[in-house]
Amino acid sequence: MARIDRDGVGIHYEVAGSGPPIVFTHGFSSSSHMFAGVVADLAADHTVITWDMRGHAGSDSPDDPSAYSAPLAVADLDAVLDTVLDGSGTARAVVAGHSLGGYLSLEYRLARPDRVRALVLIGTGPGYRKDEAREGWNEMARRFGDSYERKGLAALGSSEELNAGVHRDATGLAHAARGILTQRDGRVMASLPTIDVPTLVVVGDRDEMFLGGSRYMADKIPGAELAVIADAGHAPNLSQPAAFSHAVRSFLSRLPEERP
Repeated sequence: MARIDRDGVGIHYEVAGSGPPIVFTHGFSSSSHMFAGVVADLAADHTVITWDMRGHAGSDSPDDPSAYSAPLAVADLDAVLDTVLDGSGTARAVVAGHSLGGYLSLEYRLARPDRVRALVLIGTGPGYRKDEAREGWNEMARRFGDSYERKGLAALGSSEELNAGVHRDATGLAHAARGILTQRDGRVMASLPTIDVPTLVVVGDRDEMFLGGSRYMADKIPGAELAVIADAGHAPNLSQPAAFSHAVRSFLSRLPEERP
């Protein structure tokens, strides 16, 4: 178990294995625990990095709502990679993420394209072009925040990637819903045609909320591959781990080798 300090906010991360690096970012209200099976599989020949977003699980939950935003989460990810890799800011990693973590992976590619060797986008979407649609998403996120304030961790729900036991309390989740889950603009969607690294889009065939967005990303990102996992829900790595592992390993095996 390791931590870095980000201006007084402790960020929890873990590293397993050795070889080409790949970092996984979890979705909203989940944690790095959701990738335990992925780590066990990939660590045989990869350096697998997982971490908890601020407000989640082993990372700190600041009281100040202004300490939560997508740019801060992206900077946390960058600091974790800088710590785990070479500290010089030059080594590249495969950047993977589930749901909100997938959206943040796209944000990270915008902020640090030099750090991204490839993308793996799991059960996620590219955001919204129109303000009205984005506001609908943001209203949902704010309702999540309100629910966590009223009900505490009882508001977490029962999806397979969620586990109330990994969180200290619901305060950080409420702040993260309003500060990280909400979206400000359509930059991520507009950036899809400019992505110039190999990209794998993975989605469960029962993940109705993100099937359309996944197909859209696979169509707009040049050369992107789409893996629709049969009989899988929002977290295909959990509902169909063997099929998920096959899709990811096949993709990783075909990546161009990194130059020294």
